[in-house]
Amino acid sequence: MGKIIALANQKGGVGKTTTTINLAASLATLEKTVLVIDADPQANASSGLGVNINEVDSSLYECIIDNADIRTAMYTTDIEGLDIIPSHIDLVGAEIEMLNLEHREQVIKRLLEPVRNDYDYILIDCSPSLGLITVNALTAADSVIIPVQCEYFALEGISKLLNTIKIIKTRLNPNLEIEGFLLTMYDSRLRLANQIYDEVKRHFQELVFKTVIQRNVKLSESPSHGLPVILYDADSTGCKNHLALAKEIINKNH
Repeated sequence: MGKIIALANQKGGVGKTTTTINLAASLATLEKTVLVIDADPQANASSGLGVNINEVDSSLYECIIDNADIRTAMYTTDIEGLDIIPSHIDLVGAEIEMLNLEHREQVIKRLLEPVRNDYDYILIDCSPSLGLITVNALTAADSVIIPVQCEYFALEGISKLLNTIKIIKTRLNPNLEIEGFLLTMYDSRLRLANQIYDEVKRHFQELVFKTVIQRNVKLSESPSHGLPVILYDADSTGCKNHLALAKEIINKNH
């Protein structure tokens, strides 16, 4: 049975998409089968895994709004065992169109049912909002990874996200767990980064991943080439960090 993990934080620019792409690639490299669901209208996870968004016939949008078969929206990537359901800018309007649907919070959950057992992991890259699509992702997920950027306002907004998770747990998905808080864009030379790390660790204790994602040029460059960092520069710190994260997740779920 595949495990569905949403990556969520309504704060933008915390490394959600970077983590989704590179964690997925690392899990696939470790011989797990992985499906990425790009649930962000900006479609950065799609282009970051080499999908030409202009040539996509069927995306998550068509699955949600037109009831397209989810398998017709699956695209393979350059990494064996890693597939993606791309996003589309139309997804922006999907939230409003979904308001008329029955059980509108459970659309993505229903979509994933038929393919759930085909993969070891399904990762959902959420948009930086707590709108209906993110609520759908959290309702479909078994757990959520919360990327936290090592910067001054890092913890701002987390309480809002945790509150949303609590509401979803109470009303829609009692099994939703926090997979972990992931510290991203970490620079050990900065005193502030170390303070944030200590603070997050103090707040959330064993819920914080041991692996931290360090600031890394190769990690920032690789999406513009449509490649996960493992194919762009396998020796980079960014690649090693994400492989360590993948191993930590596999061990935790073993």
